[in-house]
Amino acid sequence: MTDYDSYQNYTSPAYGTIFAGHFNETDRYMTTRPEGMTDWLITYTLEGKGYFRTPAGEESCSAGDLVLLRSGVPHQYGTVAGGMWNFIWAHFPGMIETNYLPEQELIIQSVGKAQMQKRVYQALKNIIQDSREQRSFWLPICENEIRGILLLMAERGRRHGDPRVEETLHYLSKHMRETIRIEDIAEYVGLSSSRLSHLFKEETGSTIVETVNAMRIRQAALLIRNFGRTASESAYDVGFHNYNHFALLFRQQIGKSPREYAKLPIS
Repeated sequence: MTDYDSYQNYTSPAYGTIFAGHFNETDRYMTTRPEGMTDWLITYTLEGKGYFRTPAGEESCSAGDLVLLRSGVPHQYGTVAGGMWNFIWAHFPGMIETNYLPEQELIIQSVGKAQMQKRVYQALKNIIQDSREQRSFWLPICENEIRGILLLMAERGRRHGDPRVEETLHYLSKHMRETIRIEDIAEYVGLSSSRLSHLFKEETGSTIVETVNAMRIRQAALLIRNFGRTASESAYDVGFHNYNHFALLFRQQIGKSPREYAKLPIS
């Protein structure tokens, strides 16, 4: 980017348009919009540091930060002096999902663990590609990606517990089919096994083993009901190697045996 002056007077595109890009800028980069925008802006910083100035003041963002700038807010943003700013951005129209977020001019939120960073990064890269190619249904596809990011922001903003519990839940989801060892999770989140077990039970009301088994049973029920998997197949699919144990937990959680559940009519 070199033609910075072209960003001083911004006119929002027609309502419903989504466009996105990926900038890697020196501290010469600056965008000023004294009248704000009719659309919204979301940015995700990959490296370096940027700043945002609104009537509420100035804030900065760094690697792993999502920024949401509300429509209609006068603003200026750019690269922090003496540095670089590598970031992905997307302009989008107002969506109902923004109602789940605080009514602030500017929201800056750390994405957190690497797994969630990859998820947000991939969603924004998809928006860039799809908004440029504009194949059939590109607009609703891009809208769904943005809605997903906004809901993740809303969910993260409402969580006030220890982030290591959230990291544990991500770990359980990712490794659900594998043998779960609390020692491995504890090492992953940087706690001792006893401290993690106590913290997790304190914040969720369930043990780690109870939680991963509940995840497995929910997934097994979906496989039985919607994908035609047998009870024994679904048990294996979600990580159970003892069918009797699976069937016992399934009845406790669902209220019916796996085979009884498979025979229920789909409503």
